[in-house]
Amino acid sequence: MKAVEYFNNGFSCSESIIKEAIEKGIVPEELLPVATSFSGGMGSGCLCGAVAASQMVIGWLYGRNNKDGNEVKARALAKQFIEEFKKNHKATCCRVLISGLDMASPERKAHCSNMVNDCSKILEEMIKVKV
Repeated sequence: MKAVEYFNNGFSCSESIIKEAIEKGIVPEELLPVATSFSGGMGSGCLCGAVAASQMVIGWLYGRNNKDGNEVKARALAKQFIEEFKKNHKATCCRVLISGLDMASPERKAHCSNMVNDCSKILEEMIKVKV
């Protein structure tokens, strides 16, 4: 997954998901700066940044005022994404997902690479099936 490559080369978890979506022509480049503030659980350890960015992509594709969107579809897909992510990780909270890992450690970076990879895979599969 290209998102993991971006993550391992200086982009945050949230930026990496958006950067891959930009590269695939799914979202506009203007969305990248928006993703910056979602990394590290929005700076507070809450929602995982990779999960948040995946939700941004879903919203961009299926949200209100989009040619294919409506709020019911966007919310249903958002819920489906969370359910798929929780099958492997049991939580979406950054603090919970990285519990016990030092933020600066290579182990945390590898662990978060896995979160980015999983989000990218789930999102890719959902988009492929739903478009």
